[in-house]
Amino acid sequence: MQQRRLVVVGFLGTTLDFGGRRRWERWRPTVDLCRHDDLLVSRLELLVPRGATALADEVVADIAAISPETQVRLTPFDVDDAWDFAAVYDGLATFADGLALDEAREELLVHVTTGTHVAQICLFLLTESRRLPGRLLQAQPPPKSLRADIEEGGGAPPGRLHIIDLDLSRYDAIAQRQRREQRLDVDLLKAGIPTRNAAWNALMQELLTVAQRSSAPILLDGPTGAGKTQLARRVYELKKRHRQLAGPFVEVNCATLVGDTAMSTLFGHRRGAFTGAERDRAGLLQAADRGLLFLDEVGELGADEQAMLLRALEDKRFRPVGGDVEVGSDFQLLAGTNRDLQVLVRQGRFRDDLLARLSVWRFTLPALRERPEDIAPNLDVELERASLRLGVQVRCEAPARARFLAFATGPEGLWPGNFRELAATVERLATLAEAGRITVGLVEAECARLRRSWGGGVGVDGVDGVDGVEDAGDRGVDGDIVVQALGAERAAALDRFDRVQLADVLRVCAKSPSLSAAGRVLFARSRARKTSHNDADRLRKYLAGHGLSFATLPRTP
Repeated sequence: MQQRRLVVVGFLGTTLDFGGRRRWERWRPTVDLCRHDDLLVSRLELLVPRGATALADEVVADIAAISPETQVRLTPFDVDDAWDFAAVYDGLATFADGLALDEAREELLVHVTTGTHVAQICLFLLTESRRLPGRLLQAQPPPKSLRADIEEGGGAPPGRLHIIDLDLSRYDAIAQRQRREQRLDVDLLKAGIPTRNAAWNALMQELLTVAQRSSAPILLDGPTGAGKTQLARRVYELKKRHRQLAGPFVEVNCATLVGDTAMSTLFGHRRGAFTGAERDRAGLLQAADRGLLFLDEVGELGADEQAMLLRALEDKRFRPVGGDVEVGSDFQLLAGTNRDLQVLVRQGRFRDDLLARLSVWRFTLPALRERPEDIAPNLDVELERASLRLGVQVRCEAPARARFLAFATGPEGLWPGNFRELAATVERLATLAEAGRITVGLVEAECARLRRSWGGGVGVDGVDGVDGVEDAGDRGVDGDIVVQALGAERAAALDRFDRVQLADVLRVCAKSPSLSAAGRVLFARSRARKTSHNDADRLRKYLAGHGLSFATLPRTP
């Protein structure tokens, strides 16, 4: 097989390659590349910085004298600031994309001995990403023991060359270490729980990548109790582990920010800004400087707070209440919500530009009932935590465990409170367990309690029915279908009129094989009058107005 021709790409070193009258007595890395019998350079692509044309001509002439078979191509590399990472990378990426290279007949080496540190880093990144499809070449001057020849009238001896292949698959130990560290990071995000749900595991893997590579805002949405706050804390711990954050983790539930204190809590205030402001106060945004700020239930922020937050995200600056001078805070934002923010935007209750800024990265946490295979490992973890709190080793007898998992993962397992409710359930079982043994009897009693909790209709006053009238329309064999779909908290917030209407729609959807089939039932009269043109789209929009989708609704076998 014919050996491929060697092509070398590198910068002209304005210092190391400098010539002059005694240049042959000095080690010059670019010229030295062409002096090695075991490295025959066919073509040298030399990037020439601004103002180095004369030096480039001298280097070309010297290479021609020692290696006439080497073709040297000069490419001007002119950037306003050689230390501007973005400008240097962009210029080198343009050069790399335009490089004529026949990979079948030519082998590429990327010389990283010369050039600024910024240029060397950019060449490394372009080679690692394969935009420059080659290996790195690092040159070193000859050992001191060989430099004595220069003093005796000889020229400088050749230096030493090192070729570095960035294909980590060839370095099994390094690759194994990277995989091991990545597993540790994923375990951190999953709180060490060996989850089995494929969708959840894929979500955690993607979140890991985003957390490691991006400092843009992250939006965590999902039902109440799905674990948004805990996950935000673990994202912070991950970034702290990798030294991406130096500041603290600061969290606040925006639903608790009411009235005039909301702006002050978030952005701080100056003394005398309002009655009771006896001294300056730094708000939560300042407290989170160089750290992570978690705004839970971000959809509850008022219009003024939303506008200020958007400015703070874009400029990293804001003005405290009553202040004349802006302050800065370089924080990363995570936001959580159990509301459909798109619906709030359409209702004029949330800024669309803020939503666009918050949802650069958006991750939807599934409800517990969507992850039945993860109930067992979460049960084990919650038992361990309860044991630590109670100071007693709590164990679930095998028949009791089987009975609980059958209930928890079956049709009766509604879990409107999600993982928070599962944790509370285990806490009760562990507390009532005699000698730390959870029996079948205890499990049956807890299952009965959960059935009562999930099956009762909740009226507008938070009690069964209204004025003693039972919400029969909301009930089915699986309990309150509105609670199943929305969760107890959001269901309780509905007006009776909206609740009854939604319950009927959900019952039809639960028995329909598809969105279109449900639409045909619900809009049959409109179809008969030919006033309904797209039943499926009409139903889809109605469900979206409640933050629901047909695919995730409770179903009736």
